[in-house]
Amino acid sequence: MRFSTTPTSKLSQQHNNDKPYYVTTPIFYVNASPHVGHLYSMLIADVLKRWELLKGREAYLSTGTDEHGMKVQRAAELQDLHPKTLCDANAETFKDLAKRANIANDYFIRTTDPEHRDAVEFFWARLRESGYIYESKHEGWYCVSDETFYPEDMVEKRVSPMTGKSFIASIETGNAVEWTEEKNYHFHLTAFRDRLLQFYRDNPAWVVPNQRFTEVINWVENNLEDLSISRPSSRLDWGIPVPDDPSQTIYVWLDALVNYITTTGYPHWKAGSEHAGGWPADVHVVGKDIIRFHCIYWPAFLMALDLPLPKQVLSHGHWLMSKQKMSKSIGNVVNPFFALDRWGVDTMRYFLIYSGHVSGDAEYNNTFIVERYKKGLQGGLGNLLNRVTRSNNWSVRQAVDNLTKTRASVLSPPVENHMAYLEKVVEKADSQMKELNPSWALQEIMEAVFETNKFFSDAAPWEKSKEGDTAAVDQTVFLAAESLRIVGILLQPFIPEKASELLDRLGVDPNRRTLEHAVLYGDASYGTPSVPLGTGAQSSLFPFIPVED
Repeated sequence: MRFSTTPTSKLSQQHNNDKPYYVTTPIFYVNASPHVGHLYSMLIADVLKRWELLKGREAYLSTGTDEHGMKVQRAAELQDLHPKTLCDANAETFKDLAKRANIANDYFIRTTDPEHRDAVEFFWARLRESGYIYESKHEGWYCVSDETFYPEDMVEKRVSPMTGKSFIASIETGNAVEWTEEKNYHFHLTAFRDRLLQFYRDNPAWVVPNQRFTEVINWVENNLEDLSISRPSSRLDWGIPVPDDPSQTIYVWLDALVNYITTTGYPHWKAGSEHAGGWPADVHVVGKDIIRFHCIYWPAFLMALDLPLPKQVLSHGHWLMSKQKMSKSIGNVVNPFFALDRWGVDTMRYFLIYSGHVSGDAEYNNTFIVERYKKGLQGGLGNLLNRVTRSNNWSVRQAVDNLTKTRASVLSPPVENHMAYLEKVVEKADSQMKELNPSWALQEIMEAVFETNKFFSDAAPWEKSKEGDTAAVDQTVFLAAESLRIVGILLQPFIPEKASELLDRLGVDPNRRTLEHAVLYGDASYGTPSVPLGTGAQSSLFPFIPVED
């Protein structure tokens, strides 16, 4: 059986002539502290970006904070603070979260940045010139929490379980709405109904997962209304004033969505180099509760100005605790800083990506974190690394040197079978990443760890060493080391610090850690650790962690 020895050029070079890869998180409201859902959005975007870097493509990641609007204004009033003071403090908290979680963001945009204000004013002026903005009286059910109006058939009367009082709520989110009548500016959204639907038909994979795309299409077909895009400054003054009309403040969602092009240099794109900053975005990562804004309003705004639309939108599910959506009022919110401190950065990255769902919600539980850690990281990856690198019965360096030089033509069936399996791992993981499913990609990679552990146990090189069968020992140790090397390369976007340490323990040169090296026989130079391997469980790559509450 012949195995590939050529770098994965198709995977690593297919985007060399493209614009830079550009992925975004939602920008997060600063009216409250970050929770684990914010961290999850950041992590998905971070893994997507790092994967493209692994493939040799230039890539950018943007995150940031949404600092205007009624929610922020009211939160500041309750704390007797100027809104900017509140924004400055909470924006730093989100910055700290990105840094603490090892998010490789290139931009951290704040909607109070002068550059962003300039971009929004320019965007508004172009929208007005396009003829799609008009003035009108607006009345309807407005939700401060969601920063949006809801039609009559999307609100209902409810009773608060906390107070027993009745209130009108959004059916979609459960948040309270209030009747509002005001004169403001509107965007002629209904004029884009047919263009939106045609775009959706032409791009059937534009929204991931598909069932949320169906929701978007249903909304456009059945609930589309012209959109109120300003608020009277007498009611909302914390925002960007409408150019030439300071009596109105630009709607927070129009303001916020423009952030995605602000970071790419809009409106100062140079002719012929409009894509240099990354636009159109390759992926907008958003929570499922804000999909309408990103998949209906945003593309319509861009269509109105003949600007390119983002290539895809990834809408992920929520994190639940005790099968309930996390909520400050219920008291089941997970502080991401505490979680990162308790479990470690890469443990949390691993758990959230592995266990999180794009298509549905996921349950957050400390017990689940421990289970994932023990099975996948400690008992799977860490145990395999120790078994291969710490033994006195063989030398990893010698096995690598012998096998890469001789390319043994006679291989045992178990070795041939595992080689054939290992050859498919990169392609399987990359395929899942192309489908915007990092969880399944990570599961494919970890399955290779479990399969290699099984292969190693079945081959029992320690027994072959006692028998003096050095050829069998070298074959087994080499293939197990190759499995670890390839897995270590693939894990870098998911658990960057631990993956780096794993590759250090294998002695893989830092310049040989890209996807083009993630092939059998792709590196003949490793096998001598560049860091101490240590002895005992606590010096392992994934040591024992306390689990008591």
